[in-house]
Amino acid sequence: MNTTEALKLVGGLSKPSKMPGWAYGIPAAECKTGKKLQEVPGSTCFGCYATKGCYAFPVVQAAQYRRLAAIKNPLWVEAMTTLINSKKSKWFRWHDSGDVQDVDHLLKIFEVCKLTPDTRHWLPTREAWTQDFLDQVPGNLTLRFSMPMVDQPAGGSWANTSTVVSGEGRTCPAPDQDNECKDCRACWDASVPNVAYGKH
Repeated sequence: MNTTEALKLVGGLSKPSKMPGWAYGIPAAECKTGKKLQEVPGSTCFGCYATKGCYAFPVVQAAQYRRLAAIKNPLWVEAMTTLINSKKSKWFRWHDSGDVQDVDHLLKIFEVCKLTPDTRHWLPTREAWTQDFLDQVPGNLTLRFSMPMVDQPAGGSWANTSTVVSGEGRTCPAPDQDNECKDCRACWDASVPNVAYGKH
């Protein structure tokens, strides 16, 4: 499969301006847990950024729904692998919009990670059931559980988490450096137990 064929099948990647590499997004409206949390005041999904701004443009939404449909394609793993390897990027973020859909989707992501060994992957999720598959996470992927409520401390038996704080305790440096990661890679670093983001 060449990159043109892969691009057509997958529906494209995204390039968030703050990130050091490429990303992949599907509709936030299709998040399983996040969709419910979007209606809960005080949750980290209330007022979700991925439902506003550029994400709400019809052309962006159309692209995200094409990507969502493509996950079921039996050639999706090959196509994603081809695209990511073609970018020669050391860093990749899964779901700058959206979340893991089901077990099949998660295992396909694991397979893509295995087939892109030169890339470090970060998968944030609010899907607690993914914990049952932590023993299958490839070595170049950090699966980071996002705590669902603002100011909720990192908890449970998760090795890697992220939290959102409304006051002190933020560890993400982006707000202090033009809202960009710059040289920070904490989110991708499995040796960092928790990353605390400031409330938007």
